[in-house]
Amino acid sequence: MRNHLRTFMLLAALTALFVGAGYMVGGPTGMGIAFLLALVMNAVSYWNSDKIVLRMYGAQEVDPSHPEPIVRNFVADVHEMATRAGMPIPKVYLIDSDQPNAFATGRDPEHAAVAANLGLLRMLDRREIRGVMAHELAHVKNRDTLTMTITATIAGAVSALANFAFFFRGGDDRDRGGMIGAIAVAILAPIAAALVQMAISRTREYAADKAGAEISGDPEALASALQKIEAYARGIPNIQAEHHPATSHMFIINPLSGQGADNLFSTHPATHNRVAALMELKGRNPRSATVEAPSATAVPTSSGRKAGPWG
Repeated sequence: MRNHLRTFMLLAALTALFVGAGYMVGGPTGMGIAFLLALVMNAVSYWNSDKIVLRMYGAQEVDPSHPEPIVRNFVADVHEMATRAGMPIPKVYLIDSDQPNAFATGRDPEHAAVAANLGLLRMLDRREIRGVMAHELAHVKNRDTLTMTITATIAGAVSALANFAFFFRGGDDRDRGGMIGAIAVAILAPIAAALVQMAISRTREYAADKAGAEISGDPEALASALQKIEAYARGIPNIQAEHHPATSHMFIINPLSGQGADNLFSTHPATHNRVAALMELKGRNPRSATVEAPSATAVPTSSGRKAGPWG
């Protein structure tokens, strides 16, 4: 109950930021328009959250009849784990991106989807892929996906409206702080929106790691996958995520940049903290159980960078 209340307060804060940015741009009229837009965005996100994000990433649905064995195994494992967890089988999607990563979306378990980048299937072994997808199924089962997608939609709108405040202001400057106020909202609103995203993301990622380990029955596989994804993702840009940074908190590992510690501006907790917690579930010493991650220079890609965190 406390978690649902906290989520409601965080979403209300995002809506308030959007309305406040509307006021800074257009005064009472702008505030009213922003409020109506916020209501529309919440409604549209509720009914179409999965379609919105999947379209952003050009995701393609796959099924057990796919010609490639690795994809057939991937779909079969998602179906098997969902059945074992006693939840509806979600739609399964693939995204044409070399960065290994994954996310879940949808308004509830009956209308959910899980998506993985092609890089995930190519760079991780089957056991590790199962661990990752069990984590995403945990998000679906815990009903995190609706909150995460609505947050991404509104946070992106707040940032866009705040940036617009740099170039437009109307009415009486004394009522809205003039250009100084517009500059302030353009700087502070995206930061505040990002902070709300982080507050939602971190707690839910830790919970999904734990529940995902229970669904797969293999916390060590998820720990290994997190370390590999972090190392590889730092060397492989996720172009779609760079174009839609407000969705970064939805991924199992931050697709934008890697952070070595749980700091204020990281959408995910540090990977080593996530690994330690998972290995505690395994009942082993986290230090002795650490999996050797691939070096960034070994990443099979034409680009070069790293990524990582835990939620």
